[in-house]
Amino acid sequence: MRISQLFSVFTVYPVLFSFASSAAEPPQRFEFPSVHMGTEWRIALYAADKLAAEKASKAAFARVAELERVMSDYKNDSELMTLCLANDEKPGEARKVSTELFDVLEKANRIAAASEGAFDPTVGPLVKLWRTARKTKQLPEVKELAAAKVLVGFGMMKLDAKECTIALAKPGMRLDLGGIGKGYAADAALKVLKGQGIVSALVAASGDITVSDAPPGKPGWVVDIAPLDKGEAPRRLVLANASVSTSGDLFQFVEIQGVRYSHVLDPKTGLGLTGRRSATVIAKEGWLADSLTKAASVMPQENAMKVVERFKSTMFVAVKDKEGAKVVVTQTKNFADYEAK
Repeated sequence: MRISQLFSVFTVYPVLFSFASSAAEPPQRFEFPSVHMGTEWRIALYAADKLAAEKASKAAFARVAELERVMSDYKNDSELMTLCLANDEKPGEARKVSTELFDVLEKANRIAAASEGAFDPTVGPLVKLWRTARKTKQLPEVKELAAAKVLVGFGMMKLDAKECTIALAKPGMRLDLGGIGKGYAADAALKVLKGQGIVSALVAASGDITVSDAPPGKPGWVVDIAPLDKGEAPRRLVLANASVSTSGDLFQFVEIQGVRYSHVLDPKTGLGLTGRRSATVIAKEGWLADSLTKAASVMPQENAMKVVERFKSTMFVAVKDKEGAKVVVTQTKNFADYEAK
């Protein structure tokens, strides 16, 4: 995804930012990078001075780090993994969790139910196998996949909003918030920035972008969506107070036994998607764009469109079943409203 603010460009991989100032005593623009959740984050904002900008960005990144300690599936001492490991000892027991963990899991379960499991926060056992497959370039054994699939299913996670508890039905279940966590944390970071008096900001975490008010004197932030294939022209969006997430295999894929597999996992098969696909979702909040993009990547296009529209969001999906085939595009009717004129 590439981001700019009409119309000059400042290059920062994997996104492009640029900013312009308003005429009367304009706030200055500042940019800050930091690494969280296994990827580089970037905050771009307008502030009166460097001191205010640094204070706000540090507070926002601190909130992201705090949520990483809650949601990480890489760290055994995170709240998420502590819940899973405790369930191995006493499966099915309802356990009290933080309001943040309950909130993100409740949101994840909503998308899982709406997408009929195309997005599933209990997919952890399959994710672990697929990570190994991508490293070794060897598909998981049939028995391994079968054993992991028994532990996957959002219906096996019970949430009690009144008690703020989570219960997992089986020992060995592992939760994975990789398809919603970055968007959720970006929302939280933007909220912190607003609390610090920053009204125009952008938070980027890989393919997940969340923005508040447009830069001074401009209609919005410009986001270039990477094409399905290299060499094709990107689609240019103009956004304010919105989030956009793109998931595709232009850069992240692996070839195993002559077959190209995406890094995007299909919970039904336990393997990466085959064929070429790029899905983009625009939503009001980062967690929603993030999770709906993952669901739209897996579901048939027409089904995905219905789910995305149910959440009052916008979608663009490009699919190519095999090399040389025609690219099939499916998009919601209002997607064009966000495209740069």
